[in-house]
Amino acid sequence: MITPRLAAGSLLLAATCLALPASAETLRLAIMGEPASLDPHKISGTWENDVVGDLFEGLVTEAADGARIPGVAESWEIAEDGTTYTFTLREDAAWSDGTPVTADDFVFAFRRILDPATAASYAYLLYPVKNAEAVYGGEAEPSALGIEALDPHTLRITLERSTPYFLDQLAHYTAYPVPRHAVEEHGDDWSSPEHMVSNGAFALQEWQSQTRIEATRNPHFHDAENVALDEVIYFPIEERNTALNRFRAGEIDIAREFPTQQYAWLQENLPEAVQVAPYLGIYYYAFNTRDGRATADPRVREALSLAARREVITDQILGTGEQPAYGFVPPNVAHYEGAELDFAELSQEERLTRARALMAEAGYGPDNPLELQLRYNTSEDHRKVAIALAAMWKPLGVEVELYNAEVAVHYADIRQGDFDVARAGWIGDYNDAQNFLSLLEGGVANNYGAYQNDAFDALMDRAAETQDTDARAELMAEAEALALADNATLPLYYYVSRNLVSPALSGWQTNIEDIHRSRWIDIED
Repeated sequence: MITPRLAAGSLLLAATCLALPASAETLRLAIMGEPASLDPHKISGTWENDVVGDLFEGLVTEAADGARIPGVAESWEIAEDGTTYTFTLREDAAWSDGTPVTADDFVFAFRRILDPATAASYAYLLYPVKNAEAVYGGEAEPSALGIEALDPHTLRITLERSTPYFLDQLAHYTAYPVPRHAVEEHGDDWSSPEHMVSNGAFALQEWQSQTRIEATRNPHFHDAENVALDEVIYFPIEERNTALNRFRAGEIDIAREFPTQQYAWLQENLPEAVQVAPYLGIYYYAFNTRDGRATADPRVREALSLAARREVITDQILGTGEQPAYGFVPPNVAHYEGAELDFAELSQEERLTRARALMAEAGYGPDNPLELQLRYNTSEDHRKVAIALAAMWKPLGVEVELYNAEVAVHYADIRQGDFDVARAGWIGDYNDAQNFLSLLEGGVANNYGAYQNDAFDALMDRAAETQDTDARAELMAEAEALALADNATLPLYYYVSRNLVSPALSGWQTNIEDIHRSRWIDIED
């Protein structure tokens, strides 16, 4: 049957796709880092999503307000048991070189991202697909994957079990199609500017590393006539103050973040440009739990978490509406009430007393200091938080070496386990607690600290098998409580999205996932 979501999405699509006036307009967008790649199977960051989400479109996509609407699929049917999805693809879906987008492109893409040789850090997001985990683990042939092209415009996906958030997942870049004809011809070079073809509203023209990425309107996009912009230029700018200065100078139209210390000034001087909104994300520090690391000791992890003064960070260092985090799953996740660290109600003095005792038990103190390397990616705010935490830990006899790197290098290093404590953040790929808690499951690439708890994994497995929404939420809350009791990570605060948007733009809408596709943006005369 056709889902209610599809019907609502179709209405929204009709409402938001009113014809926009054609004009030679360029959008200049500051993204918060240099992409590691523009291949959807080789990325993992929100800054990369800003570009790749303009270049490609999945079966499902996002409206201006973040709602899920039809993408390459114009409609779909879901079996009664929720395990089989049949998608009807648009007849006019095409790659930027004019080649039709077919169901086979999706089959090829799903098999490619789940091929162990691709080494896609986000492959696990597709584990709901039948045999996906077995294929990724090399235990099943790619042909066993639960995806098949019934004909060029009909795609069937079979799941291991009913998955309530699966349609949301299909809007994520892990589920984008990739052009089989280009990949087979050019191999890993297919995503370079001279070879890339894509199926989104824009097509890649140029990529000057660390400088700019240029994309122009894709004339073969199925909704090209309603895309107002002719060009988007993405500037990778990690320093938020630099992005702010270029915004003030009129050199960029959107800055995808701004420095928190400038918030009061911005509210007074550029109030129409400031866009701050609730955000589906958490800012946390990963503890390396691998053997040989001091942070493998749960007493050390708990002590460090106890000594972190979250309210000082949110209210005094940041001050843009962030909320202190005493759980791992953000409070605005749909249909979920999570657990909380057991010391949340203790005074700071009580927390420090307990932290010192734990450190002494672990063999550390002022006479035998614990030396830790704390890694963070380049950003003035990240630096300030790291310095503040180092100062908060000093009374415990902890000596901190700070190490920063640009964002792609930072995450590559911590995935390899080269850290003691590392700054991390997670923005929900879809609005479900599983998307956050999966970061703590054993064997997941984005489980940076290699946290392993068999009881936690078992609860998450049970939740995945549970169809009752309330029972499923209770199992995940129980799993979260276990991870918090282990101090698997150090949650610091829940994000708000912070953007600077030129008042000359129309079509920008704040949303909880902070997803903004350029196809919806126009520049007013």
